Order: sequence, then structure tokens, then C-alpha cells
Amino acid sequence: MLPKWFNDWNRDNPTNIFGPAILVGALGGAVFVAILLVTWGQPFATASMQTGPRGTGMSVPEFKVALARPDPTIDAYYTDSPIVPQGGEPLAKDIYQNVQVLGELTEDNFNRLMLAMTQWVSPEQGCAYCHGDVALEEYGKDDLYTKVVARRMIQMTQTINDDWSGHVNAVGEVGVNCYTCHRGENVPSEIWFKIAPVTETMAGWSANQNRATSISQSTSLPSDALEKYLLEANQIVVHDLESRVAGGPADKDNPLPSIQDTERTYALMNYFANSLGVNCVFCHNSRAFYAAAGEVTPQWSTASLGIQMVQELNNVYLVPLRDTYPPERLGPVYADAPKTACKTCHKGYQRPLQGLNVIADWPELASSDPPVYE
Repeated sequence: MLPKWFNDWNRDNPTNIFGPAILVGALGGAVFVAILLVTWGQPFATASMQTGPRGTGMSVPEFKVALARPDPTIDAYYTDSPIVPQGGEPLAKDIYQNVQVLGELTEDNFNRLMLAMTQWVSPEQGCAYCHGDVALEEYGKDDLYTKVVARRMIQMTQTINDDWSGHVNAVGEVGVNCYTCHRGENVPSEIWFKIAPVTETMAGWSANQNRATSISQSTSLPSDALEKYLLEANQIVVHDLESRVAGGPADKDNPLPSIQDTERTYALMNYFANSLGVNCVFCHNSRAFYAAAGEVTPQWSTASLGIQMVQELNNVYLVPLRDTYPPERLGPVYADAPKTACKTCHKGYQRPLQGLNVIADWPELASSDPPVYE
């Protein structure tokens, strides 16, 4: 069908048509993939978690893969449904000796909770961790410090769920129980002790910083931030924005925050970020860090409640147990009692156990009042 001259020319001038075809095919495939990404979106897109009004610097970009990273301790969580009393069952305080808390529980629910506590705190040692290797009739004794501490921790857990619901249940009802901190360990991870000063060759302010410690999140920031803010309840402040203002840190009539206060505040904020696995804009507006009340996110209020809660837990429940602990449980520098902070519960996640409701099956720990079973 083609002219003879055309066929003769093609025969005498062979051409490699595969190279251009591959090039055209590759370009066409790339265009096709680009169209799919534009229309459907890429599979590893960066998700933006909006924490405040749009356009105000209140968004936190996070990879979807990171958001879906599971907390490995969730799989080991033990729970059991409560046994709804029918009325007339014997109470724990009438059956067992020296039941100072949880005495109003029925025997079944009391033993059910004791079993859960061993799974949460001492899965390897079992009941002997608090009661010792003794006969059941001797379980009422307070010979071991672990039992005395456990009793106080039950009261602390009830207080958290009862009085600090605005913090622990800010997003939804999840509560806390022993596993929230312990995660199957006798001693929770991420507890802290006083260690400042950390630089022996210096005195004053310089002795508190410029040495990487776990409390300063391995930075050169001050290592006494948790002590000053979460134990002594000092005011969390930063220096004035103006270069020259009247007054100063030592001025009793017009005291002003110093650069030292600012560095300590940065240390605390860095600790917060690492504890929850978030960035500054999770709570703050990046264009108005100094606007503490007017341009912050809802998480700022939740975190503020958390600070007050931790201050109470340390001063009312944990520090007073100092003389109850054996020497090996006390701090390495000042022999102080172990204390709690944000990371003790959060373990690097925005919500402990990624929002798992750990109080649903345990109304006994939701309040010091007799539990309500449903």
C-alpha cells in the first residue's frame, strides 16, 4: 500500500524505534502517576493536626505513619469486667484484716482488683510483691514497704480520677489506673529525682546547666526545671520583651523574670514536648508565644491543669513516702523520694496508652466513694 520508494528507503535506512518508544512511555507513565497523586493524594502524605484557628500558626504537621505508631505496652494491658453486686454480699473489710482502703468492695470485686494490680505492677512476683511469701492469713500485715506504698497509690489514683477529671478526661473518659504509669514494672519508668547542681566545678546558676542529663532531655538547659516547677511550684515565666525595663530579679518592689528563669522555662517546655511527642504549637501560637491567655490552644488549659495535678501528686502523695522506702529506692544524690511528671504517664504519646479507657472496668479506682457498677 506504500510507495516502492518509501519501502526501499526504509529498507536502506533502518531506525531503532524502541529507544524513543521507551522514552515516550516513561514520560507518559510519569505524567499518569503525577495525575494520580494530584487527584487521589500521595499515600504517605503529611497530616496536619489543627490545634487552633487556621492561619494563626497553630497546626502541627505529622506523618500519618507516625500518627499510627502503636504503643507497644497496650497489648500487655490486663482488664476484667466488674462483678455487679446483687445485694447482701460480704464486704472485704468484714472478711480480711487491715483493709484500710477498698474495704467497701464485695469480696469478689476486691480480689478481682488485687489480681489486676499484680498484673499491672508485679506480674512476675505476684501477690508476694506486697504481701511476702506468707500464708494467706498473714496478708493483713504491713511488714513490706511495697504494701504501704501501694495503699497510698490507690488513694492517689482515686484522687486523680475524682479531682482531676479536667485533665485526664479532657478529650474523653479514659481515667487512669496503676498500669497507666507502671506498665508491668515494679517501678514506673520516667520517674525523677533531684540532681542539681550538675557541674561541680562551678557555683551559682552555671552549676545547674551545661551538662546533658535525662531530666534536661540531654540538652545543656537547666536540670532543675522539674524540681522548681513541678515540686516547688515556682511561677513559670520568661524575661520581659523590652530591652530596658524598670526593676529586676532582685528588686523586691518590682521583681522581673530573669534570663535564668527563661532558660529554666525552656527546659520545662522541652520536657513537655518530649513527654507528649509534640511540638510547641501543640499548646502555643507560634506567632504569639507570649500571649498566655488570649491566643493559645485548648491543650494549653489541659496542660496547665496537668501541672497543678503533678504538683499535688508530688507534694501530697509521693514526697511524704520518703521514709517508707528502703535506701535503694531513693534518689542517688539527695536520697529523695521518687517523683512523677508528665512523661511518667504519657511515655511520649499525646494521650497515655493512646487514649485507652482504663477506668471503664475499674470503677473502684474512679473515686474514694463506693463504686457504682453498671
